[in-house]
Amino acid sequence: MRIAILGAGNVGGTLGRRWAEAGHDVKFGVRRTDAGAAAVKGGQGLPSRASVVAPAEAVRDANVVVLATPWGAVGDALREAGADAGALDGRPLLDATNPLKAGFALDVGAGGESGAERVQALVPNAHVVKAFNTTGAENLRDPSYGGEPTVMFYAGNDIGAKRVAHEMASTLGFDPVDAGVLTRARELEHLAALWIALANGATGAPVLGRNIAFRLVRR
Repeated sequence: MRIAILGAGNVGGTLGRRWAEAGHDVKFGVRRTDAGAAAVKGGQGLPSRASVVAPAEAVRDANVVVLATPWGAVGDALREAGADAGALDGRPLLDATNPLKAGFALDVGAGGESGAERVQALVPNAHVVKAFNTTGAENLRDPSYGGEPTVMFYAGNDIGAKRVAHEMASTLGFDPVDAGVLTRARELEHLAALWIALANGATGAPVLGRNIAFRLVRR
């Protein structure tokens, strides 16, 4: 699979490295391509199947695009990827962002819309799936606890795009679970806020540290 990653922070960098190590072709779309591997956080160097290119070039031949920028950079990242010219039309767009503001509070839309729904409004012809937003980079790197996978929920409206999200989560070792249509991203972003609060002790929660994860238990 050809994967474009928009965003090269800890989340995007960790996801891209792991998929490249699993045999996928990964292109990190960044503004400063001259920085090379140094532009990508989450580790040293890059796997042989990963490269750093401009955002529009990363998207050009991609089977799937992963949005992993800070919330405030989403609009610029999509524009630089060519969204206004239709570069994302018809493609699965996995939204790993969280609409966070000061104090790790969620920036919720006027009508209660999730960040993912607002991303979909920016790229109405892309197939947005909320995924990879409910945990930290440490768990993206290793989602197993006690030899058992932790859960990765995803939500979207397009069945084919959700299949892609499921496959990509499974490749990383997660237990992928379909949470429903894109409006369910509202709950997934709140779940992310809970993980952040527990990990960091925000808003009065005890500090549990970042080596925590959610698991779905079945009877």
